Amino acid sequence: MSSILKVDQLKDSGGNAIITSNGSGTFTSSLPNTGITMADQWRWTASFTGNAIPVTSNWERVDTSFDKIGTGMTESSGIFTFPSTGIYYITSRAYLYLNSNSRYNELAIQLSTDGGSNYSSNADTYTHISRNTGETTYGNVFTNTIIDVTNTTNFKVNIKITNHDTNTTWEGNTNVSSNATTFIRLGDTWWQIENG
Repeated sequence: MSSILKVDQLKDSGGNAIITSNGSGTFTSSLPNTGITMADQWRWTASFTGNAIPVTSNWERVDTSFDKIGTGMTESSGIFTFPSTGIYYITSRAYLYLNSNSRYNELAIQLSTDGGSNYSSNADTYTHISRNTGETTYGNVFTNTIIDVTNTTNFKVNIKITNHDTNTTWEGNTNVSSNATTFIRLGDTWWQIENG
């Protein structure tokens, strides 16, 4: 035998409303959201050669079997702005190729905490390409970081590419994520937790 409990509001032991229903299936809650409230992924859609400090063009939100969670990031000329404060996990990966040798090829996530006036590498990675068969040789890079975004006006990120051989091609595609930069909000900043 099943039972049905019908209520308009649940309160904690102090009499504070924690869940309220409008009677039409819509709920509001004062409980903290402990799940992921924002996840977004971007890629560049065209290949390019040489250095890009930062990668400024051909960015798109991934639109192949994907939908963001929450508001998502805002991108303008390769500068990414956060939709809200919080702890963010950011990854970036790409593949590259060259029919020669390149001693280093760098992919970096750069962070600004002063509204975009100055950037420095927050996470970076390197690979090299050594041609040993006389054919085009491929490589890939991946880096990640966790950032405590305490101010959405001041905190911004971009992606930097540098190469020893500036003929190195970094693959872009509008149908397949041969490169991708992912943003996931993990939770509140320490400032939000301490100050409620």
